[in-house]
Amino acid sequence: MTSEPEQSPLGKASAYADQYDATLLFPIPRATKRADIGITGDAPFFGADLWTAYEVSWLNARGKPVVALAHITIPCESPNIVESKSFKLYLNSFNSSRFTSMEEVRDTIRADVSEAVWRGSDSPRTIGVKLVLPECFGDETMGELQGLLLDRLDIECDQYTPDPSLLQANHEEAPVTEELVSHLLKSNCLVTGQPDWGSLQISYSGAQIDQEGLLKYIVSFRNHNEFHEQCVERIFMDIWTRCQPIKLSVYARYTRRGGLDINPLRTSHPQALPKNRRNARQ
Repeated sequence: MTSEPEQSPLGKASAYADQYDATLLFPIPRATKRADIGITGDAPFFGADLWTAYEVSWLNARGKPVVALAHITIPCESPNIVESKSFKLYLNSFNSSRFTSMEEVRDTIRADVSEAVWRGSDSPRTIGVKLVLPECFGDETMGELQGLLLDRLDIECDQYTPDPSLLQANHEEAPVTEELVSHLLKSNCLVTGQPDWGSLQISYSGAQIDQEGLLKYIVSFRNHNEFHEQCVERIFMDIWTRCQPIKLSVYARYTRRGGLDINPLRTSHPQALPKNRRNARQ
């Protein structure tokens, strides 16, 4: 059974469990917020939420601590997201629990999070989990989102709640293919109102989108309260509806909070997922 955000651990004092506890995971249905942006059936996009957990630890069979990074991939077709503080509490419950191997930890996370995000589905699937041990930390690379930087534009901004009317496209000229990037995405947590900072990459083919209007639209999220996944889906749907591109991908990389970052990708067409590679602000 899933619940609403107000019932989650967000914004509340929480005792940290010192033993493994899968019940700490708090699923939230995607459908409620998708209905707000006009999605009532199957979503018109593909994609996934790419999570990175930087504070993963457990005890080995002899009681010695092990530390790792975790990359978690949650398909956007899953009916639920997992509220991020509950995920942090869940991961912390591993800290004083013994596991025989990294593979056992990985399989446990995969099973528990899969159950949470697919809860209520008639066709559940498994999510992707990769654990990285310290001897492989050097293989973890950094990289910035590629594309033409919208932030170069000297614009005047006075709208700080999402305004789709700012989005315009020139359907009188030949279609173009562009990749555009901004680091000015800011929204707020749906429950606590705490700021969420992100970088955004918009890739599309179709009528050329007015770049000044697009940047003003991105800035207009500054006082908006939604989870990361919901913001990216709103951006996708607004561009898809207002500008009517032939193809569209929206990818955001949010700065980490509580040892976690969440990086949603939504795309109109099937494509390989990007490598979950952090940028400088993460």
